[in-house]
Amino acid sequence: MKRPDRRRHSMLADHLWRPAILAGALALASGWAWAQSGGFQTSGSVIGDEVMYSIGGGNAVSMSGAAGMRSIGVGAGWNSNLICGDMSISTTIQNQLNGLTNGFQNIMSNVIQSATSAVASLPALIIQRADPGLYNLLTNGVLQARLDFDRSKLTCRSMAERMADMAGGQLGWSQMAEGMALRDAVSSTDAVSAIEQAETRRGNDGVPWVGGNNAGGAGQPAIRVVSDVTRAGYNLVNGRSVTDASAIDAASCNSLACQTWTSPQEAIDWATRVLGEQEQRTCDACTKTETVPGVGLTPLIQEEYDTKLQTLQELIDGTRNTTFENLRDAGSVSLPITRGVIEALRDEPDQHILAQRLASEVALASVLEKALLLQRTLLTGRKEPNVAANQLAVAAVDQESGALDREISNLKTELELRRTLANNSPMAIIQRHSTRAAGSRGIYEGDPVPDRLDQLQRPNPGGTP
Repeated sequence: MKRPDRRRHSMLADHLWRPAILAGALALASGWAWAQSGGFQTSGSVIGDEVMYSIGGGNAVSMSGAAGMRSIGVGAGWNSNLICGDMSISTTIQNQLNGLTNGFQNIMSNVIQSATSAVASLPALIIQRADPGLYNLLTNGVLQARLDFDRSKLTCRSMAERMADMAGGQLGWSQMAEGMALRDAVSSTDAVSAIEQAETRRGNDGVPWVGGNNAGGAGQPAIRVVSDVTRAGYNLVNGRSVTDASAIDAASCNSLACQTWTSPQEAIDWATRVLGEQEQRTCDACTKTETVPGVGLTPLIQEEYDTKLQTLQELIDGTRNTTFENLRDAGSVSLPITRGVIEALRDEPDQHILAQRLASEVALASVLEKALLLQRTLLTGRKEPNVAANQLAVAAVDQESGALDREISNLKTELELRRTLANNSPMAIIQRHSTRAAGSRGIYEGDPVPDRLDQLQRPNPGGTP
């Protein structure tokens, strides 16, 4: 009689538990699908928290792309003191005698008005009778005009020198071009003609530049501080002529510079992309200054990261063999990748995240190596004789080197800041959670004597306690 009741209860229990089991299975399936669809962004199980934060989180530094930089030109808005050479002595004398400018005629009018009637009639008497008097009058006018001309021109040059001292840059290059033209003109030993010849050239002869040839003048190449000094430094490091533009064969390469950049042009392209370029010209009818901004190191780190990550993935997947050349392509000089690292990543369930972090650190190391090498190249190129003798060029090189040094320092600060923040609150929270979990899983040893407390509390009927 009781068997049907048991069967009925069993069927009722199955009927009640079946929806619960189905709901649990659906919940597990949906959670697994969410994790696989990008909720955790991992390739396997969730990466260990201590590993994630001990390596500093995600990427080593922030990375982003950059658009192509455009050239910005500045025309004749700033000019040198060569404009003082446009002053005309003949025009000055003519305007002085005609009264168009303050000078001789105003002085003579004041004298005549303050003189007696006899003296006041003197100009008419001179015009009528005495040519020597007219000659003296004209001579005084010429002398007065000459004095005014020299004073105005001296004021113009003094103002131009003050502008050059305060503004520098283009004004300094133009003043240097004028000085070089005057140096060549004084060979005639005629002071007046030398000054006129120097002012007539108007900076079209340029200034001595890398290699000994003039640059910046009419029909001459522009003065490119970053490009020209980088080329000079690259060639000096490799024991070549400072103007050599040919590539260096790998068999004859004996320096880190030619291992990094096979030709001076590659080094120039890398330098100008990071630092930008500033072209200077001293010629009269040309654009004086033209600049191209640099993008800094961050976009280059992003590009290097993409390349290194692809190489690492191919090595991990086995599409590339772990040869010396392939491992060298995946790493850098200061942070090489060994075969053991690749084997460890192959066995790592979270290889994607760790490979990304490794690629970001390798990319950062590779770009910093090139940045430091470029800095040494600029310092070497600064010792080229024509650059070292030019204080404007030395100051420009120091400015670019300082900008590169600040860029490197910013990356270092960001890397240290990320590691400090990652090891701060997140690691403290994880460690406290681990401590609590370890305490709750503690196993306490039982009493080897069963019911010892009860036996002690039980009265002893047969004797003294």
